[in-house]
Amino acid sequence: MVDTDRITGAAKELGGKVQGAIGDLTGSHRHSAEGRIRQVQGAAENIYGQTKDGVRDAADAAYDFAEDTYERGGRALRRGTREVSHQVSDYPLASLLIAGAVGFGLGLLVSARRD
Repeated sequence: MVDTDRITGAAKELGGKVQGAIGDLTGSHRHSAEGRIRQVQGAAENIYGQTKDGVRDAADAAYDFAEDTYERGGRALRRGTREVSHQVSDYPLASLLIAGAVGFGLGLLVSARRD
């Protein structure tokens, strides 16, 4: 989607070129100078519109990347949850011992920080 500032800037720039050329042809320094000023204003507005388009495109790309990463993370989490569930159902005693060891280790960490 093209920003309206780009369109109006390009139109002003073209109008300024035409006005400056007519001023040059007729020898009118006032029209020539006004045309050049209008041309520069139009170019600046066009660049501003291009910048807004670039920022909008970058934001859209960042949103798409974040959305894709979120979806992939969700799939990995579901796959990991299924795998852990299968391991616990296949090896319940080992799972209980591992959970106990992790709990004991966390308890030591918490109590060590309070001392």
